[in-house]
Amino acid sequence: MALLGSPPGRTVLTIRVHAGRMARAPHRHRETAMTYVAPVKDMTFVLDQLVGMENIAQLPGLGDATADLARSVMEECARLGREVVEPLNSSGDRNPSRWENGAVSTPPGFKEAYRQYVDGGWQGISHPAEYGGQGLPKVIGTPCMEMLQSTNLAFSLCPLLTDGAIEALLTAASDEVKDLYLSKLVSGEWAGTMNLTEPQAGSDLALLRSRAEPLEDGTYRISGTKIFITWGEHDMAENIVHLVLARTPDAPEGIRGISLFVVPKRLVASDGSLGPRNRVDCVSIEHKLGIRASATAVLQYDGAIGHLVGEENRGLEYMFVMMNAARFAVGMQGVAVSEAAYQKAVAYARERVQSRPVDGSSKQAVAIIHHPDVRRMLMSMRALTEGARALAYVTAGYSDLAHHSADPANRAAYRSLYEFLVPVVKGWSTESSVDVANLGIQVHGGMGYIEETGAAQFLRDARILPIYEGTTAIQANDLVGRKTLRDRGAAAKSLIGMIDATLADLEKARDTPTPAIESMRHNLRLGRDTLADSVEFLLAHADRRPNAVYGAGVPYLKLCGLVLCGWQMARSLLAALANRESDPEFHSAKIATAHFFATHLLPQAVGYATAIQAPEGLGDALALAESQF
Repeated sequence: MALLGSPPGRTVLTIRVHAGRMARAPHRHRETAMTYVAPVKDMTFVLDQLVGMENIAQLPGLGDATADLARSVMEECARLGREVVEPLNSSGDRNPSRWENGAVSTPPGFKEAYRQYVDGGWQGISHPAEYGGQGLPKVIGTPCMEMLQSTNLAFSLCPLLTDGAIEALLTAASDEVKDLYLSKLVSGEWAGTMNLTEPQAGSDLALLRSRAEPLEDGTYRISGTKIFITWGEHDMAENIVHLVLARTPDAPEGIRGISLFVVPKRLVASDGSLGPRNRVDCVSIEHKLGIRASATAVLQYDGAIGHLVGEENRGLEYMFVMMNAARFAVGMQGVAVSEAAYQKAVAYARERVQSRPVDGSSKQAVAIIHHPDVRRMLMSMRALTEGARALAYVTAGYSDLAHHSADPANRAAYRSLYEFLVPVVKGWSTESSVDVANLGIQVHGGMGYIEETGAAQFLRDARILPIYEGTTAIQANDLVGRKTLRDRGAAAKSLIGMIDATLADLEKARDTPTPAIESMRHNLRLGRDTLADSVEFLLAHADRRPNAVYGAGVPYLKLCGLVLCGWQMARSLLAALANRESDPEFHSAKIATAHFFATHLLPQAVGYATAIQAPEGLGDALALAESQF
């Protein structure tokens, strides 16, 4: 796709960033400064060449969403991250949020940074103008989400959960509830949370015990204990709006009897003014491996006043809206941590001098970036990150098409693709981020194991990503059951057809053969075929061998992630070849990265497919009796 020219006349952009720099905490001995620089050029390439911003700008209601506007917003967001949010990352990790007598104090500087984030209008970037948002498409909000997460993952979780609360209320709440809460949430003046988990009910929500007693005025009294509530209590916003799953007295057992309630930390009068504290208390916060600056709260509800969202007993359906938004955002956290870990590893590899080169090109020790295995690790980190970013941004574009396309059939088709891809983005990107952060430590060698260098924080922060908002196994179960078996593989086969179109483009590009084209053509074809065969295997064996099919869920998710990212890297390769004269250095790097992905990563698809389609299914995994473990 050709790059867009200058946008027409006006824009509605009101996002602003306050000037000034937050003070950095003094560095301890051996600590290295954060090296993150927002990859705006790569983000722009993906939006223009893979998503197609000109197509998004033609959707009803999105006429102002031009490529130039997207670049302007990204540059402003990059400045916010660089000047305001990133300086608090390592200090917040060392001095995390503190709980005392039911109150949580955030790390120094967090309140001020959050105020600048809110005053700049960033919370509402992709939310409706009707409630004070910017009304920009998801594909513009997504790079901004990534940049905030790269600079400070713990801080970014607060806006992330607020976004999810907004989506749930927009989908299911009454006009009265929307009018009471949405404008404050969209502005960021109030923060939002998601309350699902209880001590006896982790991922199995059928075991929820929290109760909701109806009152004569139409409100409910909510009682129960919720755990693992991200930013469930803090001092950055004047109110916190909890979305809580609970059961009414006559509700049926299991997940069919769950309702959703909005329960504010401080009661809200009909005119929107704040009243006294509601009966919800933070009884403790968790001490965690990573994301230490964010307060992960245990909340006790003791007859707190709440409003029903939508209809009784449909709470899980509504909460899935919030969870889908959060799952995509967590997938973006995987991309974000990978990018930050990669950049830090590159910076260290350029400055760390050790050993002479194996090719004899120097008699002196050289920076380790000259050594082949260090290059291999850095290229793996780069390729995994760029592939995950491309797939996630394209998925965001499908969301915009699903919401704004004028054709109902197109809306339905893109909604199906988006829903199929959300668990892939979440599962693949977060699992990859652990691998990328781990490689980052390996590049640093022993210094990576030392906290002061900063490389270890990325691995500690990344490790929660494949767990919260649904573990990788839960994403895999969703991908197998709801997203593949339910529609008899229709969405998966649609994506495979799109891969076929790219393979046809690669065949045409062989008129001017390059090693990158040849490798990508061969290995993407291999990946495409293994994915198609695996889909057919799942469909054929689901009824007769459910343990084998669902037991292969995680390999199937990883196969989808690998092949679909490879597909996007193939599209990147074709675009870079077509545009290389406009920016030779940038596009040659894109070509080399795509070539590496094709040669070193895509062949792994065969291993995943072999595990999925093993004749004995899960025979080896289920071979031991319980007593033998």
